[in-house]
This record gives sequence, C-alpha cells and structure tokens, in this order.
Amino acid sequence: MEIAARIVRQSRRLDALPLLWSRIKEHPLSRLGPGLITGVADDDPSGIATYSQAGAQFGFNMLWTMPLAFPLMAAVQLMCARIGRVTGKGLAANIREAFPPVVLHGAVLLLLIANILNIAADIAAMGETAELVTGVDRHIMTVVFVIGTVLLQVFVPYHRYIYYLKWLTLSLLAYVAMLFTVHIPWGEVAVRTVWPKLSLDADTATVVIGIFGTTISPYLFFWQASEEVEDMQRRGDVLPLAADGASAGRELRRIGWDTWSGMFYSDLIAYFIILATAVTLNAAGISDIETAAEAASALRPLGGDFAFVIFALGILGVGLIGVPVLAGSGSYALCEAMGWKWGLERPLSDARAFYGVIAVSVIAALVIQFSPLNPMKALFWSAVINGIVAVPLMTVIMVLSSRKSVMGRYTAPWPIATLGWIATIAMGAAALGMLVLQ
Repeated sequence: MEIAARIVRQSRRLDALPLLWSRIKEHPLSRLGPGLITGVADDDPSGIATYSQAGAQFGFNMLWTMPLAFPLMAAVQLMCARIGRVTGKGLAANIREAFPPVVLHGAVLLLLIANILNIAADIAAMGETAELVTGVDRHIMTVVFVIGTVLLQVFVPYHRYIYYLKWLTLSLLAYVAMLFTVHIPWGEVAVRTVWPKLSLDADTATVVIGIFGTTISPYLFFWQASEEVEDMQRRGDVLPLAADGASAGRELRRIGWDTWSGMFYSDLIAYFIILATAVTLNAAGISDIETAAEAASALRPLGGDFAFVIFALGILGVGLIGVPVLAGSGSYALCEAMGWKWGLERPLSDARAFYGVIAVSVIAALVIQFSPLNPMKALFWSAVINGIVAVPLMTVIMVLSSRKSVMGRYTAPWPIATLGWIATIAMGAAALGMLVLQ
C-alpha cells in the first residue's frame, strides 16, 4: 500500500509539471527582452569607464545623477519600443517615411561613425581587461573578441542569440557582489544621493555631461525599436498593433514592464559602479581613471583580488553585449534607410548587406586598435558625435510617437511624452555644455 501511495503522489507531481511550466512562462521575468538587453548594453565598458571616473573623482557626489537619469532614459526607450511594436518597422524606416531624406541620412551616417568609435573603445577595454586576468596580450584578446562577436551574430539565429545575451546580463551583478567586499557608509551615501556637495565648474559639468551622454545614447534608440520588430517576425503571424489592436493592452504592458525594468537594472548597476569606485578609489586618493581596465587594476590593492576579478569579469560580460548592440544598431539603421533586407533571424544568404555592415563596423573598430588613434580619443569623439545627433534624433522620436498618422490611437501617453521632452531638453543642454567646454 505504501508503494502504491508513493506512485500516486509521484504521478500527481508529474501531472503538475505542465501547469508549473505554464506559470513559469507567464512570470513577468520571462517577458523581459529588448528592454533588458538595451539596458545592459547601456552599461558597456566605455560606460563603466565614465561611471568609474565619476566615482573616483567626485566620490558619492555623483550618485544623484542616476535617480535623475532613470525616468528620462526609460521614457525615451519606451517610445522607441512602442514605435517598433505599433508600426512593425524600425526607427530608421519610420524616419524615412515621415521626414526628408537629409534627416535620415545625416542621422544614420553620424550614428555609424559614433558606433564604430565606441566599439573601438569597448573592445580596447575588453582586451586590456582580459590581459589583466589571463596574461594574454591585449591585442590578441581583442582579435578573439571581434571574431567571436561577428561569428555569433552572423551564424547564430536571433532567438538563440538573444537567449545567451539575456544570461550575460547577469554579469552586471558583479558590481553588486563587489559592494560586499568593502565597507559602505550607507548613511552618507543616502544623504549625498539627494544632497551632493559640488562646485559648479568645468570638471563637474564635463562628468555630468559624460554621464548623461552615456545613459541616453542614439544607438540604443535604433536597437530597441528594431528588436521589437525582430520579436514580431520571430513569432510569425503577429501583426503590428496599428493593423491589429486585439493584443494592444497586453503588448503595451509587456513593453512597459520590459523597458522600465531593463532601464532600472541598468541605472541601478551604474549607481553601484559609481558607489564602488567612490568608496575604494576616491577614498584612496585615486581620482583619475581613463579606462574601465584601469579602474579594475586600481581596485586590486584596495579591494583585494576578489574585487578585482569580479569587476573585470563584469567588463568582459557587458562588453560581449554592448559590442553586438552597437554593431547591430548601426546595421539596422543603415539597412532600414536603404530598404535592404535585415534581421538577426535571417540567414546570411538572405541578408548579406545586414551582416556585412555588422562585420565592417567591428573590423573597422579593430583597425583603430592598430592605428595611431588612441581608443580613449575614439571614445571622446564618439561622445561628441552622439551629443550632436542625440538631440535632433530625440526630437524626431518625440514627433513620431505623438503623430496619429504614425501611431494611430497608440500615441505616447502624456506622462511619457512629458518625460521625453524633458530628456530632450536635458540632452540639448548637455550637448551645448559639451561644445562650450571644448
């Protein structure tokens, strides 16, 4: 009888498995997609360098930038995602239909140049960091990362590729783990987050501009809109919301959850990077950090080998996300602008131009590693170009998301539109400040 009872109990457990699996698939975390990847890509190695410099130079007094940036970056990315899901077309394709060609061509050209320079800075940081961890020459490691990135994007279908990228997002938790290796004066942290001690000078303005330029970047706009379209195409029979609004409520809630949570994750990790470098580097009198790898190296004598290793692994993990997003966003934009076939789900034979742009972008960035151009100078010029292109592009996004001819009845709600315009004005002020300070 006891054996029979065990069999019955076991069969009931097996019967419950399909229900359990369905509940797992319905869990909110399972719906995270383009917003999560976009958010993590925002914390790429060049972004880590910017946040590390902020923490090293100003201590806790730059923590306030992250709570301020969060709703602004989320609002802009949310509008980009909605544009993609409602229209069934990427951002560049919508710009091509709604604006003169000069607007589209200028934005795409500047985007490609900025992305290549940014990729150069990112892979340089990854190569330097890998050399610190493994001892293998940085240039060799850079070549390995470039080849691996291109092969993955070209030969791994989107639905599998994005699965691996989601797992790589966990690498950012390294910066949370690092905080357990050092003492944090949480009371002072809380005070300085809302009441910083800052001087209104050129150094402060430069870092603030750098932070906002890093958190709100044009390549993220193109990526998230196109990824929503990729998801639709992968599911096969899904129509744009403009053509079939039956699932509008569910889809817009998913986009909202995905984008707000992805941007929150990104913003929180950036906050922790500033905090970690403030409590270690700034406290030790180290105030000048040029690269993410330099920040990792400086941490070794302060936080120990564990802090060094997890900081370094975080750089490599987010680099493996950031570089594909940078290369992919430029390819999406150019192919949509030119009317070429595009998509990470397409085989190479069906989208040669799309994958060709990705390969050329990454290889061009690799060439910079062996040229007289310093990767950090490349990052500087990338920031300048992003600052120039971000403001008009954000204005275009605001116009697109509010036009009924584009969005139908799914135009941006007024709270999101208000945040979007605030973000546009803030980026305009940042860009102007960047030009004035040069």
